[in-house]
Amino acid sequence: MATTICFIIWLLLIADTAWTRSVRQVYEVNEPDDWTMHDFDCPRECFCPPSFPTALYCENRGLKEIPAIPSRIWYLYLENNLIETIPEKPFENATQLRWINLNKNKITNYGIEKGALSQLKKLLFLFLEDNELEEVPSPLPRSLEQLQLARNKVSRIPQGTFSNLENLTLLDLQHNKLLDNAFQRDTFKGLKNLMQLNMAKNALRSMPPRLPANTMQLYLDNNSIEGIPENYFNVIPKVAFLRLNHNKLSDAGLPSSGFNVSSIIDLQLSHNQLTKVPRISAHLQHLHLDHNKIKNVNVSVICPTTSTLPAEHDIFSYGPHLRYLRLDGNEIKPPIPMDLMTCFRLLQAVVI
Repeated sequence: MATTICFIIWLLLIADTAWTRSVRQVYEVNEPDDWTMHDFDCPRECFCPPSFPTALYCENRGLKEIPAIPSRIWYLYLENNLIETIPEKPFENATQLRWINLNKNKITNYGIEKGALSQLKKLLFLFLEDNELEEVPSPLPRSLEQLQLARNKVSRIPQGTFSNLENLTLLDLQHNKLLDNAFQRDTFKGLKNLMQLNMAKNALRSMPPRLPANTMQLYLDNNSIEGIPENYFNVIPKVAFLRLNHNKLSDAGLPSSGFNVSSIIDLQLSHNQLTKVPRISAHLQHLHLDHNKIKNVNVSVICPTTSTLPAEHDIFSYGPHLRYLRLDGNEIKPPIPMDLMTCFRLLQAVVI
């Protein structure tokens, strides 16, 4: 009896092993190379992961043309190829596209067929960094939320380029060839929801005019900006992060109120030509003033005034919010003035 039971168990084990192998073989038939033979259409130049059927990976393949994009694709990766043109035809069926990465190619403005991008009605993210663009491409789809154009040769922004992009929240134009004459008073008109604008590493001598009112992050590092117009920040009342490192700002080029703007919480003015600490708001939390020409810190001038507080209120909660102050690379010698610590009671780090 025991022998019979052992024999049955042995048979079951063999049957189970054979069944497992057969099932495994069925699934092995459906590896990525074979999905293209069935209903999982995939350009042979690219890779379509079965576990991520809405993505198409065509990066690093030496492609000179964009292949036909299947209709199911949401995420398209074409970076680091030799692509020079963006025609309409490959995108005829790609009505679901949300994300296109075309970084590190050889795309020029002349190579972008009019309508090729604007026909993508659901596109949210467009990456065209490290290409050969000389102007911001247009027209673009109204749905677009992020436009990344860093490290091109952009020197022009055609009139009306942004007029229909009310959904755009991020515009990256850093490391291009923008001059002051690239901007008109209505250049940014239409960007009602723009929150981050990056124009670092260009050739600007003045602050860009008439920025969108909802701008919260403004990056203008590594330009040649010499001054900021009076009341400039009135147009962007929500700006919270302002970077102007590596410019040519002097004391005479600042507004009379300095940077006493209640919305700014992070202010970076490193590597400029300032000789005095500018006025700041009580709401500022981080201040970078390293590598200027500042000789001393006049706390009586820079200490933000706060309204008289009821006795029950905590001065640490309602006083100046500055927590980080960087002053190294100037002509200031230690020790830190005690009245500086008296004014800014929340200071956690001072670099001098």
